[in-house]
Amino acid sequence: MIVLGTPHNWTDYELIDSGNMRKLERFGGQVLIRPEPQALWMPGLSDREWKSLANTEFRLEKGEAERGNWITLRDSREQWAMSYPVEQGALKFIIRLTGFGHVGIFPEQAWNWDFIGRACRERQNPDVLNLFAYTGGASLAAKSAGANVWHLDAVKKVVSWARENMEASGMADIRWVVDDAANFAKREQRRGKLYDGIILDPPAYGRGPGGEKWVMESMIGELLAACASMLKPSGFLVLNMYSMGYSSLIAGNLVQSNFGKLPETGELFVPDRSGRKLPLGVYARFNG
Repeated sequence: MIVLGTPHNWTDYELIDSGNMRKLERFGGQVLIRPEPQALWMPGLSDREWKSLANTEFRLEKGEAERGNWITLRDSREQWAMSYPVEQGALKFIIRLTGFGHVGIFPEQAWNWDFIGRACRERQNPDVLNLFAYTGGASLAAKSAGANVWHLDAVKKVVSWARENMEASGMADIRWVVDDAANFAKREQRRGKLYDGIILDPPAYGRGPGGEKWVMESMIGELLAACASMLKPSGFLVLNMYSMGYSSLIAGNLVQSNFGKLPETGELFVPDRSGRKLPLGVYARFNG
């Protein structure tokens, strides 16, 4: 198992501190406080220090597991930009404060973006499918490395956000698909479409644009089987799993049983200034 943290050369992002089920993060020029159920330890800084550094704090509504409100502490903005350096320049992201505490980027994915970029540069104009693609960090990484990218998400508003990120990054011609991932994969399988790379970042639960239900425990095997039939023998794969309780061994077993390849597996984390590693998901991936 390989444990991967965020790259040191990323000056636009930092996990400043973590603990007491919260995290203090800097995205570009704004510092945010957000809930983090896995940060069970004591923070390195005091509450007063957190609030002196933060621009805004996300607080869950009483009785709600996810939805909440942003509380302004000082000079807070609702939207701004940040970037991530890649070999061909930079991936640029529009950051927004959403009602679910998300901001449009998952920084722990930076190592996967680098992996995707390398895999695409090794191939000539590869066709890459990004399922559950959200605001498109992986899509931008692939596109910046010369790939033809199909970006799929079930939420039209999120796909529009990804398009903004593409335009901010000076890119064009990503193929946008608003669809249910399982249904799309089955159609592509019937068409005989083959991809050089497939990226999957499935949630534990979700809904397609037509109300289709997604439950990872019962549906991930069938989806991976469809993806296995669509991936070229020399292709690459990235599977992320965020649900608490899933280990990288599960991700590895799923990939090995469906693709017949022994993947690299591990845990993604972000280190804070004190050197503590905040775990934020597991992955399984292979390249060829």
